Amino acid sequence: MPAQISTAAPAVIPARAWTMLALGVAAQAAGTLVVSAPALLIPHLLAQGMPFASAGLFAAAPTIGLVLTLIAWGAVTDRVGERVVIAGGLALTTLTVVAAWVTAGDPLLLGFAFLAAGMTSASTNAASGRVVVGWFPKERRGLAMGIRQMSQPLGVTLAAVTVPVLAETDGIRSALVLPFVLCAVLTVLCAVGIADPPRAARGSDAGAAARVNPYRASGFLWRVHLVSVLLVVPQFTLSTYGLVWLVGLGWSTPAAGLLVGASQFVGAVGRILVGAWSDRAGSRVGPLRIVAVAAAVVMAVLALVDVSHLAAAAVFLVVATSVTVADNGLAYTSVAEAAGPAWSGRALGAQNTGQFIAASAVGPGVGALVGVLGFAASFAIVAALPLLALPIVPRTDRSHD
Repeated sequence: MPAQISTAAPAVIPARAWTMLALGVAAQAAGTLVVSAPALLIPHLLAQGMPFASAGLFAAAPTIGLVLTLIAWGAVTDRVGERVVIAGGLALTTLTVVAAWVTAGDPLLLGFAFLAAGMTSASTNAASGRVVVGWFPKERRGLAMGIRQMSQPLGVTLAAVTVPVLAETDGIRSALVLPFVLCAVLTVLCAVGIADPPRAARGSDAGAAARVNPYRASGFLWRVHLVSVLLVVPQFTLSTYGLVWLVGLGWSTPAAGLLVGASQFVGAVGRILVGAWSDRAGSRVGPLRIVAVAAAVVMAVLALVDVSHLAAAAVFLVVATSVTVADNGLAYTSVAEAAGPAWSGRALGAQNTGQFIAASAVGPGVGALVGVLGFAASFAIVAALPLLALPIVPRTDRSHD
């Protein structure tokens, strides 16, 4: 039955839960740093003569890898727990970064290394979300998941302020040193520090109820998945081509990288605020509907900025980036709560799979649009997708607790 989220007084959160959250954020930020690197190498690759469409496909390699393994990692998490999946996945990601360093001189082999990095780093997506859901009570999950969702823009921020500059000055290998170090260190920290949240006993009534397939109970999860697919396109359009857009407007690569990084950081803070807003509102889907409208507006404004060459392009990009990343935490929390503890790994894996299928298409798809129509028309086309999502957003929330 549909269940409105309680608006009771917030529960006291144990210190251990915040430790789990911090490790989860750090783990996924490290993975995001790795998978964000190819998009930020586009100016370097274009300067070496790579065609625009090929560079877009190269940028999409990690997200293709994520799509291939997200549901599988989620199923493994449901079975063996979060600690093994997060630490083991980071260890494998560290090895893929080594492979990327070795193959940096060959774009084709480097692309395969980043494809493998996407496949291994997918482990932190579903597993770190389960840690939050398991350790935080429902009335504080919006805030906690908003903090957890900071990991993606924080990882992009770190990549944006390091990868383009290091690649331009010292080559691709130097840009891979920091991802290697962070993944290696966090492998150890997560293996030691993460504890799996308690679960209902398999033979208990609560455990049996939690194992009922939520996809057969209603269409709620399918609708949230589809909404997220549509809303992720503006987000990845800006994270993939924001740097290129600014360079085309006359910005230097280092300055554009810093601005993209700053906009991602502002977006990370925005995710926390939106998560806390959903806790206070007692709803995830209500704020999600408002964010969808805002995403359409900001992408349309960016199209106008490109046409008019307004001097305040930087301000508009920061605002647009902040708005287009705000839906992730809302949808992610909603999916985890509706799926329940026995299905949340697979459901979150499916959630991310749909998003990354769309994200994988953004690199070559939007790249081809920009090549033919320019940025203004491309931004306008992307602005239509959040509007298509509006009637699909569920009217009420669902929750297992």
